[in-house]
Amino acid sequence: MCRHVCGGIFLLRNVRAMMKQNLPSQTETLVDSSITRSELVELLSEQFPQLLPKDVELAVKTLLDTMTQALAAGKRIELRGVGSFVLHHRPARVGRNPKSGEQVMIPEKKVPHFKPGKELRERVDYKANPDLPKID
Repeated sequence: MCRHVCGGIFLLRNVRAMMKQNLPSQTETLVDSSITRSELVELLSEQFPQLLPKDVELAVKTLLDTMTQALAAGKRIELRGVGSFVLHHRPARVGRNPKSGEQVMIPEKKVPHFKPGKELRERVDYKANPDLPKID
């Protein structure tokens, strides 16, 4: 159990270091599309060969589950240099059924919202604008 938890902590502590490194050439094609959870586990397993792939998979699952539980409990999640996750409240409202035109009551709900941090915004923008200074 400690190996799984320690592996997760190791990965979490290195999020910023991973952001600062250049992506390996084989993952550049993934940047153009989306990355699935299994692809993320594979990339992290390659990045950290000292961890077993099943430990990386458990660490990613634990991280995402913990974040989901925190948001479900109404908490704010902040990852320095990456961004923050908050819940936005959408009040109840009246909508329309597009088929019949009939009015329908839409209940209130909470929607997760991600706000990227400054470092992430600059890194993403750096790819589009190489004239900007590189982040160290």
